[in-house]
Amino acid sequence: MEEARELTLPIEGMTCAACAARIEKNLSKLPGVREVNVNLASERARVVLAPDTPWTDIVARIEKTGYAVPLQEVDLAITGMTCAACAARIEKVVGRIDAVKQVHVNLATERAHVAYVPGVIGVEDIVRAVEKAGYGAALVSEVEAQEEEKRRQAYRRDLATFAGSALLTLPLVVQMFVMLAGGRPFLPAWLAWLLATPVQFYTGWRFYKGAYHALRGGAANMDVLVALGTTVAYVYSAVLTVMGRQDVYFDSSATVVTLIFMGKLLEARAKARSSAAIAALAELGAKEAHVLRDGAEVDVPVHALAVGDLVRVRPGEKVPADGVLVEGETSVDESFLTGEALPVQKRPGDEVVGASLNQVNPFVMRVTRVGRDTMLAQIIRLVERAQGSKAPVQRLADRISGVFVPSVLAAACITLLAWGALGHWSHGLFAAIAVLVIACPCSLGLATPTAIMVGTGLGAEHGILVKGGEHLEAAHRVDVVVLDKTGTLTVGRPVVTQIWAAEEYEERDVLRLAAALEAQSEHPLGRAVVEAARSRGVEVPQAEGVKAVPGFGMEGAIDGQRVWVGSARFIAAAVGSAPDEVTQRLSESGQTAVVVAQGDKVVGVLGLADDLKPDARAAVDALKNMGIDVWMATGDSEKTAQAIAKRLGIERVLAGVLPAEKAEQVEALRRSGRVVAMVGDGINDAPALAAADVGMAMGTGADVALEVAGVALMRGEVWAVIDALRLAKATMRKIRQNLFWALVYNVLGIPLAAMGILSPIIAGAAMSLSSVSVVSNSLLLRRTRLGRAGDGV
Repeated sequence: MEEARELTLPIEGMTCAACAARIEKNLSKLPGVREVNVNLASERARVVLAPDTPWTDIVARIEKTGYAVPLQEVDLAITGMTCAACAARIEKVVGRIDAVKQVHVNLATERAHVAYVPGVIGVEDIVRAVEKAGYGAALVSEVEAQEEEKRRQAYRRDLATFAGSALLTLPLVVQMFVMLAGGRPFLPAWLAWLLATPVQFYTGWRFYKGAYHALRGGAANMDVLVALGTTVAYVYSAVLTVMGRQDVYFDSSATVVTLIFMGKLLEARAKARSSAAIAALAELGAKEAHVLRDGAEVDVPVHALAVGDLVRVRPGEKVPADGVLVEGETSVDESFLTGEALPVQKRPGDEVVGASLNQVNPFVMRVTRVGRDTMLAQIIRLVERAQGSKAPVQRLADRISGVFVPSVLAAACITLLAWGALGHWSHGLFAAIAVLVIACPCSLGLATPTAIMVGTGLGAEHGILVKGGEHLEAAHRVDVVVLDKTGTLTVGRPVVTQIWAAEEYEERDVLRLAAALEAQSEHPLGRAVVEAARSRGVEVPQAEGVKAVPGFGMEGAIDGQRVWVGSARFIAAAVGSAPDEVTQRLSESGQTAVVVAQGDKVVGVLGLADDLKPDARAAVDALKNMGIDVWMATGDSEKTAQAIAKRLGIERVLAGVLPAEKAEQVEALRRSGRVVAMVGDGINDAPALAAADVGMAMGTGADVALEVAGVALMRGEVWAVIDALRLAKATMRKIRQNLFWALVYNVLGIPLAAMGILSPIIAGAAMSLSSVSVVSNSLLLRRTRLGRAGDGV
């Protein structure tokens, strides 16, 4: 009897023991399932099944039952890649593994992001597959600590190798120029052989090693082209030397190896600069914290902090973790998060963000998030993920890279045979070598990821967090921006400006009932009502059974009576009427009317106003100047919305829309052929953010909005929308430039080499410069001017 297989799968969506029992029951009915054990506490299912039973049947049945098997995502550090063909090879190999759902390999960052079904396979299976293909792989967390030092040491070694190679090659190059000027060779062939040998096999070892790994994995890459081309020139020259001939070509083989090695050094340096944003972010965190234990301060490493610890932060020190200020008042510099240098006032109860700088007074904070859960760690992960992502425009480069090297090998063979047919075998040999050497798949492979790395890094420095290349590509085509009103165009801190009380009631009654329900809300209007009650000394009762109705209001019970708080439409549906005259007057003045009802009577109306952000009008004008249509979406009444829109110069208004209706309007715009960016900050904006081509969430808003959006604007300014769009346009412009020049270089360079117009030495120099120029062009993105004074590149 064949041995049974055992799977341990994570399950999402279980809320009680009945859920676990239901999954067990449904899985047990499947053919080939021998044992099922679902653990509610660990949210895991252990399934023992026959060897021939597909795991996909198990996952499908769990999902059909109404639950989910979440994918596990892992980031691997890859070693041994030398060009785009290597990245494509690893993607192909890993993608074939059963249960791997998604794989992205980034040549520039030397990272692989893999999403797979846990329990079916593990990280070790992925690592084994990568190693079998001829490369190295390890979890990023295992190598990050040592990686930077190793890279520096390797760069220093390579620099020394290049210096030695250049010294050995110099006499050969001098002789080459003497001969080009009509002089005779002054180096004996045997001495040229002696000088070229260490260059060919010591300096060029990395190309032989890379070629071996590629061929062993059943593929070919840039290293195969370089190793083959230079080896042919070297061996041909060695044979001529043994035969006593002086017309040798050791200068070609040695110079090509040295030049390409130099190109790889320059490329490595440029790539390190392009990924500097992550390194800079990682350095921002504090190293130690002053923890208060039993009345005394104890200095501990930041990684030893725990949630709930009380920590003292002195002036000039960095906040060690995310938390809440519990004692003292101060100002902190949060520029790493928002891009704004202005200090932010903090009082007891305010949140403080790890890595921000305390500027004024000492304070005590309670730690709420540590390690990978802190805002800084989340930003680093987000930037890493974005820099490791692929823009859809890269698909063309990937397809070309997949067939590039075999095509070049074929072109080199055709070149040799064509020249040979004309009786010029010697000339044909060096034309074929030039074809092999000039071809550069690296420039194609680096065109998109280096631009994305620099663009997303620049964005992070200015408080614009882009979650992937696909969002950048979509953002550069945006022609409609829909701006939510509350918290996006307004400061998000409304205040109660007017109170109207019905007969039999007083203003305090209106505030008391409204605040009781709104105390359980995170909505800015709700917080304003609660603050108004507190400042007026109104005693707020405890409400029961409170339920939010998104886009309408809230309902609950106070002292056994039903209470409603919300829009006039909501109250009219609940109690049969609403004070239309009062709400209309408030709306016409640009205020939001919140109606309060108890039992079957209207108690009163609260008028709330929210100031516009200082840069709102300027940002709207700037969007219009970019040729973008601007819409405003709000749950406010038509009259309130129009009053605010008029102040902002916005002609297109979506008023009185519920969250679902907001999303429908966004989808309608998309169906009409428009590319839509939705900007919001609240939970009620999440459906519209998800429906848009590009969702932009203000970093001052709800976690749900930030999770759904493709771009997070941490500054909370409306102008950040313009910066995000400018950044996207500049990044896509660089990607197109890179792809254009990489393609043109290869399309022109290979035929010129085949015709014998370019020597192998010139071809080698051109090949080195092509990759360096692509990376250097991407680095020019850092000149993009962002902020109110910026006007793009």
